[in-house]
Amino acid sequence: MSTKCNLCNTLFKENINFCSKCGNSLSKSNNDKASSINLIIAFYITMLLFSFTSSYIYTISYSFTNEIITEIIFAFLVLGFSLFGYKKILKLYRIPDLGWKVWLFAIVFPIISSVFVNFFVDFLNSLFSLEETENYYTQYVFLEYPLFWSILFIAILPPIFEELAFRGFLFNQLKKVISNKQTIVATAFIFALIHFSVISFIWIFPFGLVLGYLRSKYNTLWLGMLVHFIHNLIIVFIDYTNLNI
Repeated sequence: MSTKCNLCNTLFKENINFCSKCGNSLSKSNNDKASSINLIIAFYITMLLFSFTSSYIYTISYSFTNEIITEIIFAFLVLGFSLFGYKKILKLYRIPDLGWKVWLFAIVFPIISSVFVNFFVDFLNSLFSLEETENYYTQYVFLEYPLFWSILFIAILPPIFEELAFRGFLFNQLKKVISNKQTIVATAFIFALIHFSVISFIWIFPFGLVLGYLRSKYNTLWLGMLVHFIHNLIIVFIDYTNLNI
C-alpha cells in the first residue's frame, strides 16, 4: 500500500509513519482520512434518509407545519455536520476579491440555466408523456403572502444550507480522501441523487458540477449561493407566472 505525504506530496511505496523528506506524521494523515470517510458515509446515509422521509411525508400530505419542521431539521443536520472542520468552512465565507467577469457569470449563468431547465423538463414530459411538470408555487397558494413563502423556502433557504452541506462540509471532507476533480464530481452526484428524481438528476448533476467548480476555483461559498439563489428564484417566478396566466 502506498502512502502520500499531505504536506510535501512525496509518495512512498510502503506504509510508513513519518515522511523522510519533511518529517510529517503520516499515521495522523491516515487517521484523518479514516475519520473523513466515516463522516462522509454518515452524511450520505443521513441525507438519504432525510430526503426519503421528507419526500414521503410531502407525498402523503403537505402542510405548512411539515414544511417548517422539515426545514428546521435539515438546518440542524447541516449545522451539526459542519461543526466537524468548522474552521475551514468559516474561511469559505470570506468575501473573495474577484473580477467583474466572475460575478457577471454568477448572475448570467443561473438566468440561462433556469430558463433552459424549465423548457427542457417540459420537453421531456411531452416527449415521454410523463406527468405534468410540478409547479412548486402551488403548494404555497393557500397561505397568506404565498410568493413570500415560496421565495423563502425555495430560493433563499436551499442555497444557504445546501451549499454549506455539499460545497462546504462534504467538499472539505472528500478533498481529504480523493482528488479535487473527483471531489467536484462526487459532490455533484450526491447532490443530484438526494433529490429522488430521474428527470431532475439530468440537470441537477451538471448544475452541481458548476457549483463545485466555482467552490474549488475561488475557494468560497458565496458564488455558489448566488448562482443557486438566482436559479431557484427565477424558477419560482416562472411557476408563479404559469399559474397566473
